Amino acid sequence: MSDEIEKLDPKYSKNYSDDSFWEKIKGVIKTAGRVLIYKALQLYYVMQTSDCPMYIKTAIIAALGYFILPVDIIPDFIPGVGFTDDLGAIVAALAMAQAYVTDEVKANAKAMLDDIFGAGTSEGLD
Repeated sequence: MSDEIEKLDPKYSKNYSDDSFWEKIKGVIKTAGRVLIYKALQLYYVMQTSDCPMYIKTAIIAALGYFILPVDIIPDFIPGVGFTDDLGAIVAALAMAQAYVTDEVKANAKAMLDDIFGAGTSEGLD
């Protein structure tokens, strides 16, 4: 799958890997916020479904690759605005993938958020 995606989106797909995704998630929860992380996790779990088309997986990989990228349009370390560009990329991909964001995807994303950052972290998210 990754070879097909890299052909469609070579710019950001080369930054994506499962390991780099999980490292980024763990490293930014305090600064990025739980809503951004929850949306990124939703994309991750949508991408894992077998019925998600390749063009949507490509958009997801591009958005998550941009999120993982340490240097982007607005540097992540800038307080208050550092993750706005990342959020934009993730929201755009999520809009494309919305039909595949099932209750199961949401439950998996919430469970992982709670597992990584503590019970109750996902409370109030939808």
